[in-house]
This record gives sequence, structure tokens and C-alpha cells, in this order.
Amino acid sequence: MNHDRISRAYSYLKQNVKTVPEACVVLGSGLGGYARTFSAAAAVKYEDIPGFPVSTVEGHAGELVFGEKNGVRVVCMNGRFHCYEGYSAAETVIPLRALIKLGIRTLLVTNAAGGINTGFKPGDIMIIEDHINFTFLNPLVGQNLSEFGPRFPDMTYAYDKGLVSLLKDAAAEKGIDVRGGVYAMMKGPSFETPAEIRALRALGADAVGMSTVPEIIAAAHAGVRSAALSCITNMAAGILDKPLTHSEVMETGRAAAGKIEMIIDGFFEKLAGRAKNP
Repeated sequence: MNHDRISRAYSYLKQNVKTVPEACVVLGSGLGGYARTFSAAAAVKYEDIPGFPVSTVEGHAGELVFGEKNGVRVVCMNGRFHCYEGYSAAETVIPLRALIKLGIRTLLVTNAAGGINTGFKPGDIMIIEDHINFTFLNPLVGQNLSEFGPRFPDMTYAYDKGLVSLLKDAAAEKGIDVRGGVYAMMKGPSFETPAEIRALRALGADAVGMSTVPEIIAAAHAGVRSAALSCITNMAAGILDKPLTHSEVMETGRAAAGKIEMIIDGFFEKLAGRAKNP
């Protein structure tokens, strides 16, 4: 069923997209405006693409935006899909897999995350160096789609060290401090309890969120190089004596959007430069 949906989405995009993208950037909560900075931007609504799920979360526009950024042909996923919306892990990566068939070979994922590391503060940006999947959900469960990759893909280098280095260099050149750390994924939609956050910290997590991991797994399966940025939009439960709200996540995400966009811009500049001088 999902293979058919991927194929239908790919066929539609192949027929309706003029320029084949080289890279994909997934925009998290509060970052939707970045897609409009592309040159020659063209948007396709998710609802118009056969086989696509539909975004239901505030702050996720629900469209693909194709264009060029700093010499790189890019497609933005302006809105993503989450297991807490009722989708299976495999369904959440249908769009990404259709784009992989279309030709993307580099993936940059962004997300909003809660800070577990007590050295973090809201507004910090963390480059994900590894993850822990506490949902125990995997988009590769079921029949292996061998056209994408092997039955048992290696996850050792899921976060490509070369791309991570480009992100760090881009941030440094823009004068933006970034953190590095481990991202933990929980299913949601409820925020975590203070006890869960203490457990996650003890197990080595620096930030927690409800996305990203299925996309990284699907990309690793297909041999697509990936990197990811987390905007620390709030401190996780129990660290500060205050309740957590989605409005806080959105507000902090919008406030930090400028810094994240500058890093992404620099990342694509460096990606284009590396392609010219491998």
C-alpha cells in the first residue's frame, strides 16, 4: 500500500516539477517562512499530490516548495507528518521517499525540541550528532522496499560527519553559537513527564522531540546523506517550574528562525562549493 502511494506521488511530481532537486530541507515548527526565500520558487500543496498524507499541526503549511538556494536545487518540505497525528512511521516518510525517487541525495532536517541538557536555554540551536528512538517505531517495518535500500541498513553514520562539519562551519562564519548533542524522539502528542526527562538525561539525551527520526532512518536506508538541526524552543518538563505549551514552542521557534535560516543559507553555500571542488 505505501509503495503504491510513494509511486503515485513520485509520478505526479515527475510530471509537474520542472527542475529536479538535489537536496531537501524539512522545515520544523516556526520555520515555514524560509521556503519563500528561494529563487524561482514554485509550491505544490500536499493535498494535490496523490498518495501524500496531509499536515494537521499548527505551524506546518503543508506544501512542497521547489527552487534554488545559493546554487543548489532544493525542495523544502514546508510541514511534516508525525506519528501522533495517527500516521504510521512508514506513512510519515512517504513524501521523503517520493523525493528520493525524484533525485535528492542530501537531506537537512530541522525541528523544534525541548532542552534536556541543563546547560541549554530556549533559543539555542543544536546540531544533532546521534539519536535515541524511544518510540520504538521504525518506517522500515514490513516488506523491505529494495529499490531504496537493504533489509538491514547501518545507522552508524546516519548523521553524515561531512554535512555536520558544513553546518558547524556555516554557523561559525555567521557568528552563531551552536550546540551539539543527542536527540531523543518520543511519540507524543503529550509532552514528557519530569520523570521521563530525568530518565532521558540519564541515558544520554540532550534534547527531545516528536519527529525527525523516521526521516533520518528512511534517508539512511536509501543512502541519502543527512544532517539535522534542533531549535531548543523550551526546557523540558521539570527543569523549570512552569507548564509547557505549543504556543511557547511556536513563539521561540519564530524568534530563532533568523539564526537557523542563516545557518541553512551558509550550509547550502558550502554544499555548492564542495560540489564544484570535490
